[in-house]
Amino acid sequence: MKQQRHIIAGLIIVLFVIVSTACGANNAGNTASNSEKANKGATAEQHVISTLKGDLSIPTEPKRVIGLSVVYPELLYALGVTPVAVQNYHPDFPSYLKEPFKDTLKMGIAQTPNFEAILASKPDLIIAPTWWSDKDYAQLSKIAPTVLLPQRDDWRDELRDIGKVLGKVEQAEKVIQDLQTKETEAKEKLHSLVGDETVMYMMIMAKEIVIYGENSDRGIFIHKTLGLKPIKEYPQGELSLSISLEKIPEYNPDHIILQLDDDSSQEVRNRYEEMLNSSLWKNMTAVKKKQVHMMGGKEWFSLGMSPLADLHAINDVVHAFEK
Repeated sequence: MKQQRHIIAGLIIVLFVIVSTACGANNAGNTASNSEKANKGATAEQHVISTLKGDLSIPTEPKRVIGLSVVYPELLYALGVTPVAVQNYHPDFPSYLKEPFKDTLKMGIAQTPNFEAILASKPDLIIAPTWWSDKDYAQLSKIAPTVLLPQRDDWRDELRDIGKVLGKVEQAEKVIQDLQTKETEAKEKLHSLVGDETVMYMMIMAKEIVIYGENSDRGIFIHKTLGLKPIKEYPQGELSLSISLEKIPEYNPDHIILQLDDDSSQEVRNRYEEMLNSSLWKNMTAVKKKQVHMMGGKEWFSLGMSPLADLHAINDVVHAFEK
C-alpha cells in the first residue's frame, strides 16, 4: 500500500511539472508576442524618408512641428498642422492666423534661429528650406529630426514638398485646386467691376516708396492672377521700383492698391502721413476718385508666397473694388 502511495505521489509530481512547463511556455509565448506587438507599434510611429541630408526617420504623425522661415508656418497650417513655434516678421500675427496661432511661440525674424526657444518648444519634427537653415542643420538635428527642403520659386511646390513629408499629398493638391477656383471666380468678378481701368500696387516702407511691376510675386498676383490692368508707364524689365514722392504722379493709375510695410512702425506711419498731405498725392486720379484701396501690412506680407495670404488678399481685393 505504501509503495502504491509513493507511485501515485510520483505521478502527481510528474503531472505538476508537465503542467507548469506548459504554462511557462505559454506565458513566454505571450510575452514574446506582446513584445513583438510593442516593437511593431514603435516602428509604426516612425517612418523613413529620403531628404537632402540622406535617409531620416521621422514621426509618422508628428504632434509638435516647427517650420522655420516666415512662410513655412502658413504652409503647415494650410495642411492642418499648427506649429508650436514660428519665426515672425511682425509683432502680431495676421488676422487669419491670430486665433489658430494664439498658443504658438513667436521667435522673431533673425535668420539664426533662437535655439533655446526651439529646444523649449520640444518639437518632434523641424521642417525648413535649405537656403534658410542649411548652416544650422547640425544644431537643429540635435533638438529634433530636421528635414531640409529644396528652394522653390513657387509656394505650390513648397506645399507639395511639405505634404510629402507629412503624408498629406492629397490635401496639398486640394488646397492648390481650391485656391485656383477662387482665383478664377475673383478674376471674372473683378473684370466685371473694373474692366480696363488701370491698377498700381504700391507699398510704403520706412525709407522708400515702392511700386511693383506685373512680373514680381505681388505683381503676378494682382495683374495676372486677378487680371487687373497694369499701368503702361511701368518699365517691364523691373520687378519693383523705388520712387520719390515727386515721381508718383508720373504713374497715374485709375486705382491704387496701397499697403504699409509695417503699420506698427512709426517711420512707416510718418512717411505715409507725409504722402497723404502732399498736393502731388491729392491731385492723382485714384485719390480724386476715392479709388485708393488700403490693405493690411501683416495680412499681405506673405502675398504670393502662401495660399492663406493669397486667399485673404483675393477677398480683400474683391471687397475693396465692390465698394
